[in-house]
Amino acid sequence: MSDKVKVTIDGITVEVEPGTRILNAARQIGGDIVPPAMCYYSKLEGSGGKCRTCLVKVSKGSEKDPRPMPKLVASCRTGVMDGMEVQNITSPEVIEARKGVVEILLINHPLDCPICDQAGECHLQDLSFEHGVGNSRYEFVRRTFEKIDLGDKIQLHMTRCILCYRCVYVANQITDNRLHGILGRGDASEISTYIEKAIDNDFSGNVIDVCPVGALTDKTFRFKNRVWFTKPVDAHRDCPSCKGKVTLWYKGDEVLRVTGRKDQFGEVEDFICNTCRFETKNTSSWVIEGPRQISKTSVISANHYEYTPLPVIKENKKLIDANKVEFERASKI
Repeated sequence: MSDKVKVTIDGITVEVEPGTRILNAARQIGGDIVPPAMCYYSKLEGSGGKCRTCLVKVSKGSEKDPRPMPKLVASCRTGVMDGMEVQNITSPEVIEARKGVVEILLINHPLDCPICDQAGECHLQDLSFEHGVGNSRYEFVRRTFEKIDLGDKIQLHMTRCILCYRCVYVANQITDNRLHGILGRGDASEISTYIEKAIDNDFSGNVIDVCPVGALTDKTFRFKNRVWFTKPVDAHRDCPSCKGKVTLWYKGDEVLRVTGRKDQFGEVEDFICNTCRFETKNTSSWVIEGPRQISKTSVISANHYEYTPLPVIKENKKLIDANKVEFERASKI
């Protein structure tokens, strides 16, 4: 007898382990059924429940208690029950609520995508396109912050931050000495270091990879190029500090940046050290595995190695044959 429980999401049934969250159950199905998530990160304990973009409707609680849940719930925080039925993209109520959540996130997050290094890789950019409204109803003064250097390799642009807490969790769980966190309360909350103390541990660069927006940026790559003009390549090296499995982002023969490899949900597969990220940008230092597999819906795929453009000049067989005849005649003369 199977110990797994059955849950139905948007009409598709899947069997999962007891205690699995609705979001992870949806990820096993895949496709458009997966709710968006700006704060949840499966590898970070305690993450989730901050951004509310993953709201879903539980239309049936379970086989034992089929009553629907009275309110929309955060799928990243809600566990599945046997016989549970969930609505995501099939619920107009969920879509309307998600529009409201995106509008709240955009109250203080500026849509400065044309100058943001995260453009082309930003989940909030996708959400604002899919669920955002044309004009903001917010009439008050928006909060702004000065840029802060968190050491010599990382810059914090707090004006773009959506307070997802990912960078705090990753620094707290994979490093021995976390120096940054949440300062202030309410609308005065901000990510910062106390008296702007530099973050200098060997895994500090991972806060860049987990940031879902352009709040934490790589100063060695900042403003160097747009991500869709680069070509991502998987590579690895024998690193004593981490697994050394990375993605190299090329422009021509130059490695512009190094990042951890991310899965289809935008989560890093293995965290990498600062030596791999910032100090090893020579192709000779890496074993190249091949082009990174990029989703066809991503703007990055337009410039991917596997993209083959259609020929501009089409071959005309009659004209080619006529040219051969003329060439042979001219050669005899």
